[in-house]
Amino acid sequence: MNRNLDQIGQMCGGNLVNAKHAGITAAGVITDSRKITPDCLFVPLVGEQFDGHSFAAEAISQGAAGVLWQKDHGTPPEGPVILVENTLEAMQLLSKAYLKETKARVIGITGSNGKTTTKDIVASLLGTTFKVHKTNGNFNNHIGLPLTILSMPEDSEIAILEMGMSARYEIELLSKLAEPETVLITNIGESHLLQLGSREEIARAKVEILAGLKSGGLFVYNGDEPLIPMVLQEPGTKKPENLKISTYGMNSTNDDYPTGILFQSGGTVFTSYSGHSDTTYRLPLLGEHNVINALGAITVARHYGVTEENMVKGLEHLELTSMRIEMIEGVSGIAILNDAYNASPTSVRAAIGVLEKLKGYKRKVAVLGDMLELGELEEHYHEEIGQFITPGKVDLLYTYGPLGTKIAQSASANLPDTHIHAYTDKTELIRALIQELTPKDVVLIKASRGMRLEEVAHAIKIDNLQS
Repeated sequence: MNRNLDQIGQMCGGNLVNAKHAGITAAGVITDSRKITPDCLFVPLVGEQFDGHSFAAEAISQGAAGVLWQKDHGTPPEGPVILVENTLEAMQLLSKAYLKETKARVIGITGSNGKTTTKDIVASLLGTTFKVHKTNGNFNNHIGLPLTILSMPEDSEIAILEMGMSARYEIELLSKLAEPETVLITNIGESHLLQLGSREEIARAKVEILAGLKSGGLFVYNGDEPLIPMVLQEPGTKKPENLKISTYGMNSTNDDYPTGILFQSGGTVFTSYSGHSDTTYRLPLLGEHNVINALGAITVARHYGVTEENMVKGLEHLELTSMRIEMIEGVSGIAILNDAYNASPTSVRAAIGVLEKLKGYKRKVAVLGDMLELGELEEHYHEEIGQFITPGKVDLLYTYGPLGTKIAQSASANLPDTHIHAYTDKTELIRALIQELTPKDVVLIKASRGMRLEEVAHAIKIDNLQS
């Protein structure tokens, strides 16, 4: 965003304290006082443990073009200041106004699992044809989404915005801010059961993405999930007029589904029902679930007129957010499937499915940690993962954390006790893996982000293992 302070005041519903500063131009928006750049607009946010207003004067002295100031915070500092009722809401209004001025076409993406990967695939496909701006990392909440919009170059043709949530009505807010013309829901999983209580309520929260969808907009979703059409028919669901729908998934009842899948060490090759009969897509990702993610992205890209040739190119040159089933080669010849970014029962089963289908390795080793925020049934979900593990899928099982112990206990019905190892100390887990693993083993590492199992991936990558 590049606007003068007078324009910014009008866009965010604020008032410039001194008209002499009206012509000062701000380039970009910063909310972290430690990252002030020359000529930026500093937005001091207020949280339970912090108040950015304490750093407003310092931001001006460091070269900020101006600052927003919440009226209930007393006398603002000297300099270019815009008074607003609420700094967060003002930033959200600013992003909405800026987005409209850029004329960028907006695609919104949400889902319990796979939304970031799908966002990256959509961006790669559309990037072959359009100038695309996408959510960086997981900047997908009520603060991150406005910042994503405000960091967008003005000549962007398409904005691909990931929308996350932890409670009801958060995605509705984001959708109404962005006003997308196309939205996509990847799936309805178990993440946020602790906050929402049921998968039905999670589905309602995800379908809120329709609240801001423009009239005649396209709704793309995983048709294998029955909760989405159920919520779509509920009287309380907000949706636009003339809604267009397209589904994808494994089942042939969808508008698009895979007609052939071949798993290779470096990725997956597949064909699809809606594609040209002679088009083979090569995806540098492992797993059936990522084929499904790709089909959703292909549905969106096809809607925007991307050619089959460009979609093939977009998939082959895909760049992904890190720690999403990265294949890492260890120094001693082991292969590491690093999927330590996050975990839910759905994504853990998908990751084990990837491990199961890998060929050419001596042993398949699963290192599974706690899945967090699953609510009252958390032990049950961990026990279900243990029951899901069989000798054909996993040769050795290592678990980490108190809930991981539930996985180990349940897996004992299918695996020999000598093939199951449960740990609550990460250092001991790493030591045991280094002693056990040998060249030609493949190791899956999967847990919720809070367990920090990427530390295990790093340790076994660099350590000298047994030969």
